[in-house]
Amino acid sequence: MPIPFRLLLAFAALSACAGIASAHGPTPQKVEEKIAISVPPDAVWKLIKDFGSIGAWHPSVASAKSEGGNASGATRTFTLKSGGGELVESLDDYQEKDMSYGYRLATENDEAFPASFYSDTIQVVPASGGSEVVWGSRFYRADTTNEPPENKNDEAAIKATEDFIKAGLAGIKAKAEGKG
Repeated sequence: MPIPFRLLLAFAALSACAGIASAHGPTPQKVEEKIAISVPPDAVWKLIKDFGSIGAWHPSVASAKSEGGNASGATRTFTLKSGGGELVESLDDYQEKDMSYGYRLATENDEAFPASFYSDTIQVVPASGGSEVVWGSRFYRADTTNEPPENKNDEAAIKATEDFIKAGLAGIKAKAEGKG
């Protein structure tokens, strides 16, 4: 018994859609970490409020330089201790009153960090017994093809982002509480 033409047409359409669906590319990933600090928010903010000061409190940063202060479009360039890779970030939004700023990766360097793009926000908020620092990141893996290598896939980007943020938060806590 021959297959009806309509059935063949429907099968061809579904097959084409399945191919398109599997070729959608990477999806954005998100990480948010928090840390409680037994110091008032103003004191914590004073430590991190200078966008270019990341080298003073982040234990994974070997050196840092910045241009533009805390104005929108300011940049900071820092070298990572592990591997010596360099990252360039650009300040998007700075809110002194809210004790927060948002920034993004300005120049991709997937050899230094397994993300092709990220946009982060860091904020100091009042909390019981002191303050809390909240650091969130939205990012894409380094290799945006459909089958990235293990060192540039979603899992590698998530782990690197979590590790970097957690180390930064621990560094802020240690400096703010006088232990680092």
